[in-house]
Amino acid sequence: MTLTDSGLLIVDKPQGVTSHDIVAAVRGALHMKRVGHAGTLDPMATGVLVVGFGNATRLLNVIVEHDKTYEATIRLGQRTTTDDADGEIVSTRPAPAMSREALQAVVDARFTGTIEQVPNAYSAIKINGQRAYDLARDGQEVRLKARPVTIHEFAVLDARPVLVASGEDRSGDALEGRTPGDDESRDGSVPVLDVDVRVACSAGTYIRALARDLGEALGVGGHLTRLRRTRVGRYRADDPRTVTAHTEQRTFTTRDGQTVTRSRAVLDVSGDELAARALPMVEAASAAMPVIEVSDAQAADLRFGRRIRVAGTTPRGGRLAAVMPERHDLVAIVEPCGRGMAKPVTVFPVE
Repeated sequence: MTLTDSGLLIVDKPQGVTSHDIVAAVRGALHMKRVGHAGTLDPMATGVLVVGFGNATRLLNVIVEHDKTYEATIRLGQRTTTDDADGEIVSTRPAPAMSREALQAVVDARFTGTIEQVPNAYSAIKINGQRAYDLARDGQEVRLKARPVTIHEFAVLDARPVLVASGEDRSGDALEGRTPGDDESRDGSVPVLDVDVRVACSAGTYIRALARDLGEALGVGGHLTRLRRTRVGRYRADDPRTVTAHTEQRTFTTRDGQTVTRSRAVLDVSGDELAARALPMVEAASAAMPVIEVSDAQAADLRFGRRIRVAGTTPRGGRLAAVMPERHDLVAIVEPCGRGMAKPVTVFPVE
């Protein structure tokens, strides 16, 4: 395999850089312009970012719609402007004394199955062509509509009291002799509750919004202090081919003469090793959707935009990868169109 091929990379994004920073690092490592990702992660978040290069960028629109799994920590008792730790704290209230089991009961009753969720104003959703977070940062009022999302699993893994005071927190022995939920102490510290959770959900779910809404349901507010994505569809962080990365600080002078320091993403592998970790086209497509095998004649028809007959029954609207496995050839993404026929919606050239 060479660096000019197409494929997918599973990248473990570090904290402090954007998803676009990871794409830029892959572009530099592969010396390719045609690189994209499937599903944005906030700078605070870490974990699985599926990156496609070459013709594999055509798979990203399918992958972005896959279910995802996250591990997170929710701080109950504090609200922030962005519903995560990157925002400014706008209120702090004592959190109720609740066990893991009691919290799980609230979650099961109100935050599992199909629910209506209002995304955070500091999200990447577009409003009249502009990102919501750009409007919010400009001080404009952002009102987003509720949308249905599906929560397959929302497991409360741990709950522990923490004291926060003047923007700092103390845990463990600092709470000895105190009951979470007491009023503010003499030194100004307030007991809040840090809750570790695991969430498996549909595409479009905002974990920040779950943290906010759980806090609102308990009457104390909440926000995320940690977020890690461990799975996107069948692409997982524990895959041995996952590419790790780290952040480095880059200082430069702008045209206006200002000295600016910014974080950038640096991949921990490059060259042939990076290429060896990439999923080739057939494997990448097989992880993204069901597969059908096609003959030489069918492959030719698909590449000319013609429909083909497919064996078996497939739900209408479901997408399939048409492949010639013996040639390691991903031919097309096809869509069933009735009467045992399928039409190409995306065609791939022979590599």
